Amino acid sequence: MGRQPFDGRVRLVQDEVRENLTRKLRAGEDLFPGVVGYDDTVIPQLVNALLARQNFILLGLRGQAKSRILRAITGLLDDVVPVIDGVDMPDDPLNPVGAEGRHLLETHGLELPIRWLPRADRYVEKLATPDVTVADLVGDVDPIKAARLGTSLGDVRSMHFGLLPRANRGIFSVNELADLAPKVQVALFNILQEGDVQIKGYPIRLELDVMLVFSANPEDYTARGKIVTPLKDRIGSEIRTHYPTDVRLGMDITAQEAVRDEAVVVPDFIAELIEEIAFQAREDGRVDKLSGVSQRLPISLMEVASANAERRSLVSGDAPVVRVSDVYAGLPAITGKMELEYEGELKGADQVAKDVIRKAAGAVYARNFGSADTRELEKWFEGGNVFRFPQSGDASAGVKATREVPGLSDFAAQVAGSSDDAVRVSAAEFILEGLYGRKKLSRAEELYAAPEPETRQQRGGRWN
Repeated sequence: MGRQPFDGRVRLVQDEVRENLTRKLRAGEDLFPGVVGYDDTVIPQLVNALLARQNFILLGLRGQAKSRILRAITGLLDDVVPVIDGVDMPDDPLNPVGAEGRHLLETHGLELPIRWLPRADRYVEKLATPDVTVADLVGDVDPIKAARLGTSLGDVRSMHFGLLPRANRGIFSVNELADLAPKVQVALFNILQEGDVQIKGYPIRLELDVMLVFSANPEDYTARGKIVTPLKDRIGSEIRTHYPTDVRLGMDITAQEAVRDEAVVVPDFIAELIEEIAFQAREDGRVDKLSGVSQRLPISLMEVASANAERRSLVSGDAPVVRVSDVYAGLPAITGKMELEYEGELKGADQVAKDVIRKAAGAVYARNFGSADTRELEKWFEGGNVFRFPQSGDASAGVKATREVPGLSDFAAQVAGSSDDAVRVSAAEFILEGLYGRKKLSRAEELYAAPEPETRQQRGGRWN
């Protein structure tokens, strides 16, 4: 790639993407860096659409990396391309489609002024909303410009260009396509399919060289609008996205996207718990499945849980290792990511979130440690004993406290897989939460009731 010499060959954007995609496929390069979990599903369909030079739509629920994929397509463009200098709409010096570009070419010939347009400036994105107009996307007649140029209002030179013409020689993305008003969708269809559109009764012709890509949520087809049939019929491929099909894939995405202090330690069993919460929420009958549970839930939860562990470390001096109690402290990162059904609304978002955490803890525990012999530990609790998990003091004090419960300290060391006391304390808390999630223990709510560090230290936690 790089600066391409003028060789007299006209190359459309779809051809350019296809050529660079072909080269990357042959070289075995990563086509869409940062997109995880779609190697066997979405990516092959997307590659087929690009090789076929098609416009396409990504159809999926919230938080399924649709926007990330669309933006990543810019990596298949050349580093830079030449465009005519001095015009509002990027135009090919070899094949100008705009009236101003053609006029400059006729006037200057081989001395035509050009500039080099980088790939980052060749991607234009618009979030569709019901108030978006044809003028926003295509453009509008500018009477002042027409008077200055001495042209009629129907002359394309009198237009103030919208986003779509300004994406000429590049990629134009419309997110949440179904939210566009039908008349705007029809104008979009006309300008792409026929190269013309009527603006305020004046026919305008624009034969643009642009690759059009869309995204939409299936729920929007009935909730807020729909894609008009002529436009939908002309979209080459409809590619369905999905949530991670495996907890480990989800953990990879969350680890990649979550922003947290590197000093905070997140044990593997806690990272798996955080991801499992999203999986459990997607299956919970009290959560609206049409709205979906975004992958942003575990990402946000990882960030908040890590921040709470860091806060506890700053207050108590303990090592910053994420525990189950920190996951409960991240309830605000969960409740805002779930749309509840009627039953869920009755119970309340906080209670639904706590139930989901409990189920997730039970699932992760059963998957990894379900065969462990905890009969001695369970018998101790069945005897009416109460264990308050210390939330203050150093990690060694926490490890010492776990020795009160028969078998808990040794089991925690096994789960932690580390000699670090802070990780062992986290493992012990996870074990108790996992047994609680499997309904082998009961637990009081003292552990997560009080938000202030001083109160938490005084009251501590409790399983009984």
